[in-house]
Amino acid sequence: MDKKTAEPGQGQLTAIVGINWGDEGKGRMVDLLSQEYDIVVRYQGGNNAGHTVVNKKGKFILNLLPSGILRQDVVNVMGGGMVIDLEHLCGELAGLREKGVEVSPKNLKISHQATICLPYHKLQDIYEEDRLEGKYGSTRRGIGPVYSDKYLRKGIRMGEILYPEALEKTVREFLEWKNLMITGVYQKPGMTVEELMDWLDRFGRELKPYICDAGSFLDQAAAAGKKIMFEAQLGALRDIDFGIYPYTSSSSTIAAYAPIGAGIPGRRLDQVVGIMKAYSSAVGGGPFTCELFGPEGDALREAGGEYGAATGRPRRVGPFDCVASRYGVKFQGADQLALTKLDVLSYMEKIPVCVAYSTKDGGVEEFPWGPALEEAKPILIYLPGWQTDIGACRSFADLPAAARDYVNYLEKAVGCPITYISVGPSREQYLIKE
Repeated sequence: MDKKTAEPGQGQLTAIVGINWGDEGKGRMVDLLSQEYDIVVRYQGGNNAGHTVVNKKGKFILNLLPSGILRQDVVNVMGGGMVIDLEHLCGELAGLREKGVEVSPKNLKISHQATICLPYHKLQDIYEEDRLEGKYGSTRRGIGPVYSDKYLRKGIRMGEILYPEALEKTVREFLEWKNLMITGVYQKPGMTVEELMDWLDRFGRELKPYICDAGSFLDQAAAAGKKIMFEAQLGALRDIDFGIYPYTSSSSTIAAYAPIGAGIPGRRLDQVVGIMKAYSSAVGGGPFTCELFGPEGDALREAGGEYGAATGRPRRVGPFDCVASRYGVKFQGADQLALTKLDVLSYMEKIPVCVAYSTKDGGVEEFPWGPALEEAKPILIYLPGWQTDIGACRSFADLPAAARDYVNYLEKAVGCPITYISVGPSREQYLIKE
């Protein structure tokens, strides 16, 4: 029996999810942990966020593809809960091949139920964000509009690429409706059926061999005892239902949605690994209570290389937020945690930690919502720094005492055990906390 395969009928289903606002380092942890899994599945979102992985072949920024694609013996699945920009995906595949990564229908499968993010979705996103003068911090990649169309039952699915005649009929019908919005609301030129069909043919042609009934594949794999990892995009605070609405993504980022977005809603997760940074970062608009500004914020941003993997935008940064992290752990249902970028804090003499929020009703340790969250201010404490390079540490005991104390403090503050700790960007720069 393969070492990664559990007993038949007892397959291990694990979700890797973000605890905070996204950008926690999920791709790095999926790449690390995927060596123990047969299958890695992306179950929601589109190319509006990126997962960065560094290995011997170089630095990879993956926006759509599961991070397990960098391991040749792992099958990667793009689930039905995703929205897929065909042009972007083709470019991502080309970039992998240029670096020597082999991709074929054997190690990549795309659900026929995933929704296509079309050029007019991107245009609509840009026009609306311009109208709102960047209020929501959209990535302008069409994610909100395409999810809106999905739930309006006006989405086009990946499987429809396999039936071009029927596809053209659907495109013609939907484009008439979409052009009414583009020309009437935004006063911009509409698109033609020919333009859209050419785009769908040009980029869809390459992707046809990968399109399949991914849900059936995953269900059979789970029944056979294969180990399946579900990779989330963004974090709990960007979830459409439980995040800092309306400054959220347009999909469900929580672990409970993983089997649904993957195409196997009848299956249950066996464990949830939550990912959180040793400090806070966020891209986009909305409340970010512990945000640092000025030289202090700039120093942390530069130390952590905090620029969006998908957009290159400077990320907002701040100290670790115990209030937001406890909330994320709770709603993700995390069994254990991975703490990333601990090494980034090595330059600090004193490390700030947000332990509570100050509101007009006093100090609170429970995550507030709405106007109360908008008005909240951080209550900080300072823990001793270690001010030495920890990149070579490979056990918890190797860490300086102040670094161990910092990890133990965070673990107690969020109420969930920290199992994995990354001490650098490379694949091997991590340790396990027993």
